[in-house]
Amino acid sequence: MRIDKYLWCTRYFKTRNLASTAIKKGQVKINGSPIKPSREVYPMDKIVLRKDQVDYQLTVLDIPESRVGAKLVDIYRKDTTPKEAFEHNELLQHAKTHYRKKGLGRPTKKDRRDIEDYLDESE
Repeated sequence: MRIDKYLWCTRYFKTRNLASTAIKKGQVKINGSPIKPSREVYPMDKIVLRKDQVDYQLTVLDIPESRVGAKLVDIYRKDTTPKEAFEHNELLQHAKTHYRKKGLGRPTKKDRRDIEDYLDESE
């Protein structure tokens, strides 16, 4: 089975096109080497997939016939991603929310004036 189809079947990507794009960008490696979307996947291949700033490490156990349900994904792959990768992502999320509250968008003219006044006072 092609790697783009495998990643789509095991629900790492919503569409095969997204999977192919990620592979072309070099975000997917098999056994440590960059690949093309048409590369065949075999059992016991080691896949490293970078998605959402997390490096997922997978081992192919079996090849599915077609797209499988979320509960059946573990039959076809073994996830060996270390917990530190998820903790690092969680830390990044906390840092982003601390910097500027989500949903506030760009600073308004009043915010800009307040920032300028604050910077003038400190000088």
